[in-house]
Amino acid sequence: MNAGETVGGPEFGEGGRPRPTIVRGEGASLWDAEGRRYVDLGATHGVGNLGASPPPVVRAIQEQAARLIHLGSGYASPVRTEFLQKLLGLLPPSFGRVFLSNSGTESIEAAIKIARSATGRPKIVAAMRGFHGRTLGALSATWRRELREPFEPLVPEFAHVPFNDAGALEKAVDDRTALLLLEPVQGEGGVHVADEAYLRAARAAADRSGALLGFDEVQTGLGRTGRLFAFERWGVVPDLLALSKSLAGGMPVGATVTTAEVESRFRGSHHSTFGGNPLACAAGIAALDFVVREHLPERAERLGRLAFDRFRSLPPERVREVRGLGMMIGLELREKVAPVLASLEARGFLAIPAGSTVLRLLPPLVIDEADWARGIEAVAEAVAHG
Repeated sequence: MNAGETVGGPEFGEGGRPRPTIVRGEGASLWDAEGRRYVDLGATHGVGNLGASPPPVVRAIQEQAARLIHLGSGYASPVRTEFLQKLLGLLPPSFGRVFLSNSGTESIEAAIKIARSATGRPKIVAAMRGFHGRTLGALSATWRRELREPFEPLVPEFAHVPFNDAGALEKAVDDRTALLLLEPVQGEGGVHVADEAYLRAARAAADRSGALLGFDEVQTGLGRTGRLFAFERWGVVPDLLALSKSLAGGMPVGATVTTAEVESRFRGSHHSTFGGNPLACAAGIAALDFVVREHLPERAERLGRLAFDRFRSLPPERVREVRGLGMMIGLELREKVAPVLASLEARGFLAIPAGSTVLRLLPPLVIDEADWARGIEAVAEAVAHG
């Protein structure tokens, strides 16, 4: 929970301002308890790529819930097998193994354990400004001091290097490194996009040292950046891939994808009681089918371009930089973002921050084009005039 948050009560925003209580949603529309409609520009924190309660996912959940909700992973499950095959079928052929869990944090924890076990090495190299989760292993890979300090000492043998600094990365990755863990686009860290040269240097450093290269695509995956998976834009394929958020259309699921060769070197065990449960897998099948059928990556690329074109004309005395890919957009302001978020909410649009000065937009990829156009103008007005 956040500092100052009341368990079971409403969450409060800037200056004690009560936040709306959202009771239902459809697509990119959310309604509060008083019946007011809001347009979601990021309220789901990247989980809602398919919108609120996407009908194909709802139907899949209902049908599966009537058959079987849970099954231990020691037993064969046709729905789990289908989900795994469908996911692997969308990825490069080098991938062949998947560990299923319940969240992005868990998918990162699994990646850390797989890398250390498979390589026999202790060191994890991650990037400054990176965010990988809040459990102890994932938090150790996360950069933000204010998130780390209350829980120190964290897991040892984690090192952080500047993002997009290939030289620093090459120096840090050595023969003690198990895993080089990067986000293709840093979300919580301010929507910073990796340079192609940096990712290629990361691949080369991992190959040279015998380390594994891992990409955290918990937020960037499933069409968000204009590609089904962000790494496809550059053609740099990792050894480990962490997925979650919208992977099952809103149902809790995490996936750590790796190669058969890496799995063959894994020693020890790792398990998740609820990971790969039939309900989440049924939702995942429907979600993956929806993303492909509706061409959501292509839609994100096209609609995102409209926003970038508009935002780059905003006054430079108000906006320091516009960053992102597809419909993962960050506006770095020259002032605190909280008043802008409040102004947007008053206009009927819900967005989120990425740090104290960055406005982050993660709208559903199914957002109505008229709502998206209105949202773009609402952002422009709130940034320019408050």
